[in-house]
Amino acid sequence: MTAKPTLAEVALRAGVSTATASRALSRSARVSQAARRAVEQAVADLGYVRHRARRAGARDTGAVAVVVCEDMLHCQSDLFYTRLLVAIERALVPQQRELLVLTALRHTSRPSLLRFLGGGHVDGVVLVGLRGDDTLPRLLRAADVPVVSMGRPPGGAEIPFVDADNVGGAADAVRYLQARGRRRIATIAGPADMSVGVDRLTGYRRAVRLTGAAREMVVHGDFTVASGEAAALRLLDRAPGLDAVFAASDPMAAGALRALARLGVRVPDDVAVIGFDDDALARRTTPRLTTVRQPVEEMGARVVSELVGGGPLSGRVVMATRLVVRQSA
Repeated sequence: MTAKPTLAEVALRAGVSTATASRALSRSARVSQAARRAVEQAVADLGYVRHRARRAGARDTGAVAVVVCEDMLHCQSDLFYTRLLVAIERALVPQQRELLVLTALRHTSRPSLLRFLGGGHVDGVVLVGLRGDDTLPRLLRAADVPVVSMGRPPGGAEIPFVDADNVGGAADAVRYLQARGRRRIATIAGPADMSVGVDRLTGYRRAVRLTGAAREMVVHGDFTVASGEAAALRLLDRAPGLDAVFAASDPMAAGALRALARLGVRVPDDVAVIGFDDDALARRTTPRLTTVRQPVEEMGARVVSELVGGGPLSGRVVMATRLVVRQSA
């Protein structure tokens, strides 16, 4: 009988130390991309399976499900979902698990989805895009299915989550605009029934209120380009003297840029624009978009570590954001 490969053999094949190989398999940020790729290749070549201390009641199906609470068209049009799914898939490779992607339309009964997820077919579930008082987290926990939310769950759902610092990132964007003399700053906020929409609006409001005399100018979109364009037109009609727009997503910021260009408004001379995400779209707009970077790839790796990493769930993980300055502001 052939002996199973060891972590030391993986390290030797990858040309790294055993400690580095262990950190790479744990998705530690202290490992270079080159070393991580070498370790993952060695794992694949040797057929190494990492043995972990498993949580009480942990499953071993070889699969993890990501349930996106949006329709398929929305998922395909928003690069956030693509980046997140790629990150989760990559993080599952050293875990020797497959990725299942499911969508769950809002305001619909989902008995077949619940039967599948609670039927012992997956080791755990990542919920993405929860809205309002969605009962899915509660039902999954009642079925004893390990579950982690990507983003702070709305409605006070008591489940572990991994999120970006949406409040702090939005506040940083507004403070940046204020520091450059912008005083009439509006926001295109996300949906009010999503925690990400609520948190980014909260950050905007905190920063605006610090100026005292400044007043809020808020319209809502649904994180799509079309909604951002329509919202920007409403803002300009309501407050023609505004000098900056903070949009709660890059697609909505791109829509705002489109509306401003149609009306002959110069960006950033007349109106500065900042988005949130820092996906590929931000580098394709004209002018290129200043935006708040959320660490989607790191968040995807962390949510996998939380769900199937073997240790106790951390509960609440909030990861830092960073303002990326480009031409639009």
